[in-house]
Amino acid sequence: MNPRMVPCVLIVALCLAAPAFAQAPTATSSAAERMVDPVNGLSLDQAIALSFEREPSLRAVRSQVEVAEAMKLQAALRPNPSVSVERREEPAGTDTLTTIGVQWPLDLFRKGSRVDVADGEISTARLAASDRERLLRAEVRAAYGALAVAIRDLAVLDETIGATRSQYELLRSRADEGAAPRLERDLLDVEVRRLESEQVLQLARVDATSFELKRVLGLRAAETVAIRNTLEDLVQRDRSSVPIGQDTPNVAEQRTDVREAAARVNVAEAKIDRAADAGRFDLSLFGSVMRMDMGFPQRGFAADGTLTRIRGVFRYVSVGAMVTLPLLDRNQGAVAAARAERAGAAAAHEAAVLSAQAELASARSRYEHAQRAVQLYSDRARVLARQNLAVVSQSYELGRLTVFDVLNEQRRYLDVERAYTHTLREVYEARTALDRALGERQ
Repeated sequence: MNPRMVPCVLIVALCLAAPAFAQAPTATSSAAERMVDPVNGLSLDQAIALSFEREPSLRAVRSQVEVAEAMKLQAALRPNPSVSVERREEPAGTDTLTTIGVQWPLDLFRKGSRVDVADGEISTARLAASDRERLLRAEVRAAYGALAVAIRDLAVLDETIGATRSQYELLRSRADEGAAPRLERDLLDVEVRRLESEQVLQLARVDATSFELKRVLGLRAAETVAIRNTLEDLVQRDRSSVPIGQDTPNVAEQRTDVREAAARVNVAEAKIDRAADAGRFDLSLFGSVMRMDMGFPQRGFAADGTLTRIRGVFRYVSVGAMVTLPLLDRNQGAVAAARAERAGAAAAHEAAVLSAQAELASARSRYEHAQRAVQLYSDRARVLARQNLAVVSQSYELGRLTVFDVLNEQRRYLDVERAYTHTLREVYEARTALDRALGERQ
């Protein structure tokens, strides 16, 4: 073949590869196909629902609700009565004494405060479970998005490798025939190997993000999972959702972690009342029945005139009340500790409010800026990058540029696509942070 035809042949190959770059890379390349199933794959909503069902840490937090409910059942119970039986006998004699006693604590002024503390603990446990759901929802979104990002990067690499390998195969056959410089063949050979090395590393990243997604879903590492939504789908899905307006003044107070902190303040206040009630007087009722059989060694005349031992059987019934007087121990230490705990809970609540407000403001600002950044990429940058690659290819065809320039432009285009992926990821992560900051209002 005439050596002058080699540039034209190479340009044809580049032009054939250009449409692959001109289209937005999708996660459907051969290396990424196993991780994406548009029909049977796991959607983001399904992934969140699955994590709510199977994730172990959430199940552990939910079990605390059952614990709190059981403790309320216990707190509502009254103290049990106590029964005592006593038997006395005279050594080497015949006198006996049998006593049966019952004591019943009335538990005055204590049950109500115990139940109030238990009710507060139930509310706190339920809010803790709800807050864990809020955080888990964000974790699943983050892990799902990280996998989508890794798959898109892998798809871009796959398409780039496919185009570069086609160029290399064409030049290799021409170089073997002496119709093309071997240097250009070797340059493409190095480029293919470099891209394949990146592909192997990217495959490792895909696997790592896949394992992280399985963890937050409560799946074993050996189980297979495929996602349904690509990164572009996820970002578009967030854009098409209901717009998020301005925050109301009490939006931070409505978040589950803030409400949980407020509930802990209420629990601490109930503990103060419980400690104070425990230091008040209490009353216990008691009663006993006693049978006493006793006598003397002397003898006396019975009704019939016979001599008999002097003895008799006596029965007694007694009732009474025992009052516990708080003269010295009024539970002062427990009350002071409960008050200190209440002060700490109030400070924690204030910190939770400030944290929620700062997190919400930061997430909103991040999301708004990320949206503008992705719009810039979508509207102009990627279009120009594709045009630049086409212009460089045409200039090479006219003999004004070298294959080095083509490879450099191809790398720049790859960098643009990677930067676009990074921007999409930033938008998605910013929306995830905003949803987490809004809590139940998302």
